Amino acid sequence: MEGAGRREPSDAQRRIGVIQIRERDKTVSEKIDAKLVKELREKSGAPMGDCLKALQETKGNIEDAFVALRKRGMASAQKKAARSTNEGAVGTYIHAGGKIGVLLELNCESDFVARTDDFQELLKDIAMHIAASDPRYVKSEDVTTADLEREKEIYRAQAAATGKPPAVIEKILDGKMAKFYEEVCLIEQPFIKDQSVSIKELIATKVGKLGENITVRRFARFKVGAPEWTVATTAPVVAAAE
Repeated sequence: MEGAGRREPSDAQRRIGVIQIRERDKTVSEKIDAKLVKELREKSGAPMGDCLKALQETKGNIEDAFVALRKRGMASAQKKAARSTNEGAVGTYIHAGGKIGVLLELNCESDFVARTDDFQELLKDIAMHIAASDPRYVKSEDVTTADLEREKEIYRAQAAATGKPPAVIEKILDGKMAKFYEEVCLIEQPFIKDQSVSIKELIATKVGKLGENITVRRFARFKVGAPEWTVATTAPVVAAAE
């Protein structure tokens, strides 16, 4: 008779199977030291549960777990990037001695998030970073055509002087421009407190944690005695029509 050789597991066997799966998961969890979870939480700002999961996936390797969390944060930020940010807060940072000052507007989607400690911490960190790194623009799209063409002309002349083929020169130019954006655009710069994380990734981490899109709207940086100052702004995010 068809199927005569097969037996469905009894209720008791099913229960044993469930217990075994739970015990196996429990064993995996127990292998992750709580100190590692706390360290990753402090390093990434991600929720404890996400930190534990990332550490489990990477077998306790904190650096790999941090990279995994950053990737998830970037993916979450990209999904929310089209959402409008009409709320937020203005923050300031005055460097020791009062010689450098920064005024920064950071936007999010709700006033509730704008008042959270995480958002305020991000606002303060970015303002402090601007004081230290002196970016000229918010993002690469904001670089003026004049500045862009001037830099390209310089880098293209430098590459051409090497005598390399045109295809190689273009690759050199691409690399030089990527470095240029990193030097002058705020969100492309390595975070002053942790050079392994860009400002873009720092923001993405908070987006993943707070669940809202977060954008830098504008900033101004002043230095006592400097002949000029930096004022940078970018177009606000406008939600797409439904």
